[in-house]
Amino acid sequence: MHTDTERCVRAVRSKDARFDGWFFTAVLTTGIYCRPSCPVVPPRPENMVFHPSAAACQQAGFRACKRCRPDTSPGSPEWNQRADLVARAMRLIADGVVDREGVPGLAGRLGYSTRQVERQLLAELGAGPLALARAQRARTARLLIETTALPMAQIAFAAGFASIRTFNDTVREVFALPPSELRARAPKRQGASTPGALSLRLPFRAPLNPDNLFGHLAATAVPGVEEWRDGSYRRTLRLPYGHGIVALTPNPDHIACRLTLSDLRDLTVAISRCRRLLDLDADPVAVDDQLRTDPALAPLVDKAPGRRVPRTVDEAEFAVRAVLGQQVSTAAARTHAARLVTAHGEPVEDPEGGLTHLFPAPEALAALDPESLAMPRTRRTTFTTLVHRLADGDLHLGVESDWPRTRAELLALPGFGPWTADVIAMRALGDPDAFLPTDLGIRRAARELGLPSTPAALTARAAAWRPWRAYAVQYLWATDSHPINFLPV
Repeated sequence: MHTDTERCVRAVRSKDARFDGWFFTAVLTTGIYCRPSCPVVPPRPENMVFHPSAAACQQAGFRACKRCRPDTSPGSPEWNQRADLVARAMRLIADGVVDREGVPGLAGRLGYSTRQVERQLLAELGAGPLALARAQRARTARLLIETTALPMAQIAFAAGFASIRTFNDTVREVFALPPSELRARAPKRQGASTPGALSLRLPFRAPLNPDNLFGHLAATAVPGVEEWRDGSYRRTLRLPYGHGIVALTPNPDHIACRLTLSDLRDLTVAISRCRRLLDLDADPVAVDDQLRTDPALAPLVDKAPGRRVPRTVDEAEFAVRAVLGQQVSTAAARTHAARLVTAHGEPVEDPEGGLTHLFPAPEALAALDPESLAMPRTRRTTFTTLVHRLADGDLHLGVESDWPRTRAELLALPGFGPWTADVIAMRALGDPDAFLPTDLGIRRAARELGLPSTPAALTARAAAWRPWRAYAVQYLWATDSHPINFLPV
């Protein structure tokens, strides 16, 4: 979008928050860059240049605006609606792969050479993977500076910097303030300031309807791993350097996020995975406008706009749970998953009580006795095949997965039909166009709305909803009275 100067100027003049994260405005006369909704008086058009990423602004010598805080913008929805090289790379960078494995590790996961990845990112985003990861480290550092009382040296390494000097230089360059002054200017917040625990706000593009989002997560919560308590969804997190516990609370203008981490180096990854879980980088206006073009869906969208797709923090975990949920009720699926957690999950301590384990890793599940599984033999075969493929690395499910290819790999497994493959594509892999025409709830909703109810005919009708069929699924499911559609009381 940053190449459409006229459109960008209109967005800046109208201070349209819907475009925050889509592009950034760099002001030639002041040397700062802002989000489109910055509250200051817009500069003259000839003094504005537009960049596709904060990293590109920083590389061009601009510093972040102190008023609009462009580092706290929602992420671009482009990276969650595309499956090309750049989008997959951006999802991996957000997951901290460059900091942990370097650019060669990023390229290896994508199946391209380092040079190809750098060239593609530079062409589309104006910055290479190292610059993009550096901008992310700067955001994480600012968050820790402003929300914790940790010493600056600990913050530097927790944010992913190799040295304190690099940390100091980067913060000064990006924010035009030394770390100590950033902390002095930060508003005093109530809450935990002990190492490993902090509270923050997760921004999103309005509108956001929390009913089916948190309702689905709460209704399918696995005891010991997830729970709904005091208006918050809580769960354990398996992270690269340790584990964590997160509490997510819906608010009108943000999601309150309270994180307890065993290792603060996991902060960036934890935030990224929580945002993916709640689909917070979606563009609900674009989605709803497309779905409203169908007269059958328009009343559903108008009644409760801004529905998101409830996703996951662990793709392998969700795939296992999808198999456990084949042809059984939500309650039965939770019971099966809870047994696995009790027998094979990794115990963790929850300071608030209630959560007891991490969901078992594929390696742990691959070692269990199949005869101990209380399920039909055919589903037992499906389960054991899946966990062995995941444990051996023959099947990889991650943010960088190529959606069509991974779906084909899933369909090749015994016991995997279109429903299982598509629900994994929708909720684990993040494909916004995944569709479930064979789902009983979808077919029942289709009949009530006067839509075709056979899978083939419904799929043909749903072609007009592309590329947002996964969101159409949420609106169709919402016609039912199932608990997944309601915010828990």
